[in-house]
Amino acid sequence: MSELKRVAKTLIGYIKRPDLYPELGRKIIKNIFNRQSAFKGKEKTNLWASKIAISQENAIENLFKMPFESFKQKFSVDFLEAEKAQNNCPIKMGGAGALELLYSACEFTQAKSVVETGVAYGWSSFASLQSLEKRNGTLYSSDMPYLGQDGDQFVGCIVPEKLRKNWKLFRHADRESLPKILKETQKIDVVHYDSDKSYEGMKWAYETLYAPLKIGGVFISDDINDNSAFQDFCESKNIQPTVVDFEGKYVGIFVK
Repeated sequence: MSELKRVAKTLIGYIKRPDLYPELGRKIIKNIFNRQSAFKGKEKTNLWASKIAISQENAIENLFKMPFESFKQKFSVDFLEAEKAQNNCPIKMGGAGALELLYSACEFTQAKSVVETGVAYGWSSFASLQSLEKRNGTLYSSDMPYLGQDGDQFVGCIVPEKLRKNWKLFRHADRESLPKILKETQKIDVVHYDSDKSYEGMKWAYETLYAPLKIGGVFISDDINDNSAFQDFCESKNIQPTVVDFEGKYVGIFVK
């Protein structure tokens, strides 16, 4: 699909969904007036992250005092089915991230309430739900519809059916979804941020999700190398985070 055709299809998708007009307005303003601000502080943070980054294995051992265990091997049957579902999906979305880090965070906190932003195929959802199911906990997910790809029906497609009873999916932008989620859960055990990667979007979400995160809860953000939002947030709160080098990108994590 050409870029022009994709943009046109996305715009038509927005027009058909009045409930998404607030996000459409924000995107128009960002793309016309604030395009470069999305990458604010990128060079600074990449230099900082490169100096302190450690492996996912070391992060799990240092933060959670538990040994690293392959998520793929631990849940081999479900993982194989999930890979098949991804391969059969007709549209391309984001792949699996640091699943062991997320699963271990849920186990470390004995999580009953997890909030994530960004779902795509549902790999991070899959990892959280495998832990939450043990305690009949709930995963609250915020995810924008894939308007340019007709992909709504495939969001979360790799999540096993048996885990979906513990899952609530909110299909709007974070600024609309998160207030709704926080009306349902006032205390969060684990936050996993993986949606809007603009500086302002990340900064807003971090502030919104930090307050209800319990003491001892775990905060994880993917792609902190896109700008300095995570570094600036941690410095403003006097937080000493751990940075994980994962497949050439940086993941930020801290225990509150």
